Amino acid sequence: MAITFSDLHTEAGLKSLDEFLAGKTYISGKKLSKDDIKVYAAVLGKPADSFPNASKWYECVSSHLANSFPGKAVGVRIGGKGAPAAAAPAKADAGDGDDDDLDLFGDETEEEKKAAEEREAAKKASSKKKESGKSSILMDIKPWDDETDMKKLEEAVRSVEMPGLLWGASKLAPVGYGIKKLQIMLTIVDDLVSVDSLIEEHLTVEPCSEYVQSCDIVAFNKI
Repeated sequence: MAITFSDLHTEAGLKSLDEFLAGKTYISGKKLSKDDIKVYAAVLGKPADSFPNASKWYECVSSHLANSFPGKAVGVRIGGKGAPAAAAPAKADAGDGDDDDLDLFGDETEEEKKAAEEREAAKKASSKKKESGKSSILMDIKPWDDETDMKKLEEAVRSVEMPGLLWGASKLAPVGYGIKKLQIMLTIVDDLVSVDSLIEEHLTVEPCSEYVQSCDIVAFNKI
């Protein structure tokens, strides 16, 4: 259940805090927590001795914070048109009073919810990307005739580049009548490269079609 403190810049608010802290060292639990820090930030200064419980709690939190920031402080003042003590009530009076309530377990703001959703979406996208499968393919690429320059044919094939495509080892294998074919290995990321598109839109159209007559998939294995 949420613990709510209101108007901690007033004596009434400090009295409520003092009564709450009777028999307690911290706002919630037996250790310093974010609850203490939130309330501490809302209290303008050390409560007067007339609020012994709140005063003792304030000193305890101050001591913890001092240990967390060991640097020597020279003291600072925040300038403005009015005194710092007067500025807080003025800010509180500017609204409808809702801002005076300190809800230690308040709901997330729209910005926080949106940021959390974006982080979750990015995490899922990253996970999906890591899970994307790969395939190893052996392809036969045949020339037009025995006069086709096989070196230029291979250069044309390897010039095809796209995300998720990696060309591997290759060799020339005899077909017959003095004609040789290019056997070449390639690895693809399944979500990024379509073998059909690779053949129809790249390997059998210009400039590759000047050397390539046809392409056949000899082996297709998931990695």
